[in-house]
Amino acid sequence: MLRNSSIDRRSFLAGTVGTALIALHPFSVKAASNQAHLRLMETTDLHVHVFPYDYYGDRPTDTVGLARTASIINSIRAESTNSLLVDNGDFLQGNPMGDYIAYERGMKEGDSHPVITAMNTLGYEASTLGNHEFNYGLDFLMKSLAGAAFPVVSANVVKEMGANPRADKTLLKPYVILDKKVKDGSGEEHAIKIGLIGFVPPQIMNWDRRHLEGKVNTRDIVETAKAYVPEMKEAGADIIIALSHSGIGEAKHSDGMENASVPLAQIDGVDALMTGHSHLVFPGEKFTSNDVVDAAKGTVHGKPAAMGGFWGSHLGVIDLMLEKSGNEWKVVTSSTEARPIYKSGENRKKIPLVESDAKILASIQKEHDETLGYVRQSVGKTDAPLHSYFALVADDPSVQIVSQAQLWYIAEMMKGTKWEGMPILSAAAPFKAGGRGGPEYYTDVAKGDVAIKNVSDLYLYPNTVRAVEVSGAQVKDWLERSAGMFNQVVPGKADQLLLNPSFPSYNFDVIDGVTYKIDLSQPSKFDPKGELVAPDANRIVDLQFQGKPLDPAARFVIATNNYRASGGGKFPGALGDTIIFEGPDTNRDVIVRYIVDKGTISPAADNNWSFKALAGTSVLFDTGPKGEDHLADVKGVKIERAGDGPDGFARYRIAM
Repeated sequence: MLRNSSIDRRSFLAGTVGTALIALHPFSVKAASNQAHLRLMETTDLHVHVFPYDYYGDRPTDTVGLARTASIINSIRAESTNSLLVDNGDFLQGNPMGDYIAYERGMKEGDSHPVITAMNTLGYEASTLGNHEFNYGLDFLMKSLAGAAFPVVSANVVKEMGANPRADKTLLKPYVILDKKVKDGSGEEHAIKIGLIGFVPPQIMNWDRRHLEGKVNTRDIVETAKAYVPEMKEAGADIIIALSHSGIGEAKHSDGMENASVPLAQIDGVDALMTGHSHLVFPGEKFTSNDVVDAAKGTVHGKPAAMGGFWGSHLGVIDLMLEKSGNEWKVVTSSTEARPIYKSGENRKKIPLVESDAKILASIQKEHDETLGYVRQSVGKTDAPLHSYFALVADDPSVQIVSQAQLWYIAEMMKGTKWEGMPILSAAAPFKAGGRGGPEYYTDVAKGDVAIKNVSDLYLYPNTVRAVEVSGAQVKDWLERSAGMFNQVVPGKADQLLLNPSFPSYNFDVIDGVTYKIDLSQPSKFDPKGELVAPDANRIVDLQFQGKPLDPAARFVIATNNYRASGGGKFPGALGDTIIFEGPDTNRDVIVRYIVDKGTISPAADNNWSFKALAGTSVLFDTGPKGEDHLADVKGVKIERAGDGPDGFARYRIAM
């Protein structure tokens, strides 16, 4: 397989196949007269990244872009006798080009969405929906899909629920059966019917409730598959591929689970899985092998599965050796890989492994240029830098400005309501804080003009503003849930790792309007998924409101976003049942309007939270190398350099 080869990947992908093809892809030469080698190719979680361009940083990049992935696709098609290209969802939203089309240009009847244009140009044969396809509403989604020259399938999004999934009226076709021709090992052509069925996390009903409630509903992924896969067989599908916009998670099925690809693979009749949603690479080292998942071979319950990273970073490739017996085809052997568009070199340099496909770039050049104009518009000024390099270890200016804008907006919205006069708090989290995004994945806005691209950088997602009403006790537990960001430390011990790598930064809510300390000697009350695991734990100490201990029975309004208020992250007090206000405006729009209203903003952190002192204790954390430029600005915590971290990060030490 290619990922184990010492052959130079770039020259191979440029077309040097010859003996390399025989050595690396034996299926194509070992196919007998009754066998056919089929290569399945998957992109997933593109999030509108067609150009190799970072619109937030306003600079080219070698780590993203369907135009780069296209070069791998072209090479594989040249290598293969039989191939099939599919997408696994989350293509319409995720960068400023997506927002520009949705909010500025719009989608009129007959318009083509640029990512759809690029996919048409590349010749996709099918796709499914991801959860972010619903962020801009159903009307925008359907107008965008109207331009697709390939079928888009989704089995568990339902307009009218029937007695069972097969009786549902689905938003899109639940599946498609493609009539294909494949050549066997002797060159003879055969007909084959390839079934493709798509799934999306049922949680879209929480995450985009304002767009979806009363219009569609969702079913459990596994329940839906169990109903439709036999029907696909009845309709003549020779092999069935699940397009699962759902991660590789728990093995045991539970109703409505978000990451359901493992139990999905167990369903009889599913021959291969394309997975996604979690922005990981499979097969890959981020996964642990167990009884049902082989992270090295790329199988789940013995069936080939692929996850092609995100933003076009990888192409998932599944090789199937199909054998025909009578009128039936079956998979006799398989292999899986994920081919990257770049590799990491010395000094953290990203080395491209392929060039961009010129046809793909040309197909949306106009929209790319328009997006650049969109993100460069100035909306105001900041008299201090806005950055998130230390947002996980100290009160932070980039989080502070989001929180202030939300508070400003909700205070106005509460006027004339029964909540007018109730104390208002504001919850905000750092979206760009390194992690899987890498050592450059941080907010970094210089002092001076603030453009739309900077606001997008401050607030990564097109969420809408919401407000919830909670008790003081729920405020404390909200913060306890957030404090799961940190590992428990042993007092008196030096250089312990601070951050829990399984805890995403977007779930690290800082609540402004109260002051508090975090006691890291205590265990986390909640696990990274929000489950209560230590009921008696108390990491949040010295919690005060207006200088006095916070009353557990007091009532508060918290300004937040639709994702959090509707249950995203499973925070106490934010499970969908405490919402008192649903704003029509996105959080980004509110930030823009706040900056315009103020003219010049002063984003100084107010240090309303800190770590509880632990004598003789120190911890280590990693951040981007550019954080050193702002180290002197960090208040309320003692930080010093501690060398280099892994994968290009810089390591720092905090004396507790």
